[in-house]
Amino acid sequence: MQVPPFSLSKQLLELRPELEEAVLSVLHSGHYIGGKEVSTFEESFASSVGVPYAVGCNSGTDALILALRALDIGPGDEVITCSFSFFATAEAISAVGAKPVFVDVSRDDYLINLYEVEKVITPASRCILPVHLFGCPVNMEHVIRLATKFNLKVIEDCAQACGTKWNGRPVGSWGDIGCFSFFPTKNLGAAGDGGAITTNDDLIAQRVRELAIHGMPRRYLHTNLGYNSRLDAIQAAILNVKLPCLNQWIKQRQVVADRYLDFLKDIPGIEMPDISIRTGMVHSWNQFVVKVNNINFQKSNTTIQSFWESFGDSNNPRDILKVKLSDQGINTIIYYPIPIHLQPAYDNLNHKEGDLPVTEQLCKEVLSLPIFPEITYEEQDHVISVLQSLFL
Repeated sequence: MQVPPFSLSKQLLELRPELEEAVLSVLHSGHYIGGKEVSTFEESFASSVGVPYAVGCNSGTDALILALRALDIGPGDEVITCSFSFFATAEAISAVGAKPVFVDVSRDDYLINLYEVEKVITPASRCILPVHLFGCPVNMEHVIRLATKFNLKVIEDCAQACGTKWNGRPVGSWGDIGCFSFFPTKNLGAAGDGGAITTNDDLIAQRVRELAIHGMPRRYLHTNLGYNSRLDAIQAAILNVKLPCLNQWIKQRQVVADRYLDFLKDIPGIEMPDISIRTGMVHSWNQFVVKVNNINFQKSNTTIQSFWESFGDSNNPRDILKVKLSDQGINTIIYYPIPIHLQPAYDNLNHKEGDLPVTEQLCKEVLSLPIFPEITYEEQDHVISVLQSLFL
């Protein structure tokens, strides 16, 4: 049996008539940029996040850049974030000329360690950028207390956390700005790139809207150097079809995650994500990531050499398990094999191994198991059975 890490085809089959009608409607209209589909989605998405304003843009990366620009963060400023995330989190900070300042994460939930944040605050600190990684929310009340104490802005990276809540309140509604990605594999995915910012502030919303269209408050008047970063009408139409399904899809993800937590909890050498202390939250499980360690595997006799040649380690239990699962038709993903602070692109920050020990250890241990709303009981049972057969 082949089990993919996620499947877009199954979702397409379920929504095919509605999606095709929506896309064809846009094509026949000839109105491909802006228009009713975009404004409808922005209003609906803002409502789902619990804020008055949402502005669509080209991608989650652009959402971060636009958010930083809207808050006038740039050269000479520092933005505090984590290194255990997708590269775009830090890349956006650098793109506006600011400096990313990395702190370590918690081993239990993979999220930014807020008790480390205060240690790195300097007169140049302007913003905290927490990442709601894998669909798990950061303690936003703690973030807001820190921001208030030190007069810092807050930008939430919600790229993997659409539908996630902290203390009953959606992520993206706590900080000055929330940044979302609609990359196809996200909880709410388009059929290409797409993103949005959310905010409670009308001036921020207007500034983002202008920056996303060449710094243009009205036609042919340019008050800032901006970008060409718009959510196009076809993507908005697709998202309008999918948004009403989001809550049900998250419930299905939670059922899958609960089965993993129940059936894999006693396997030696595999650690489950620990969310037991997080009451009042909604985890949206964009990924189900476990830690693999202390397993005496022998290297698999696999034909998958490209993995070893790219970044696999034949002595790393996580990497060996990944290959063994692949041999059984189970496809997994590593988020992330190299921490951002040790990426060659950030050699100029002069980080070295050991600077963020928890982050660096997680990058050697984490493995994402297949999870998506449409995964069948039989597919998940195959994943569980193979893991149990390997260890128990």
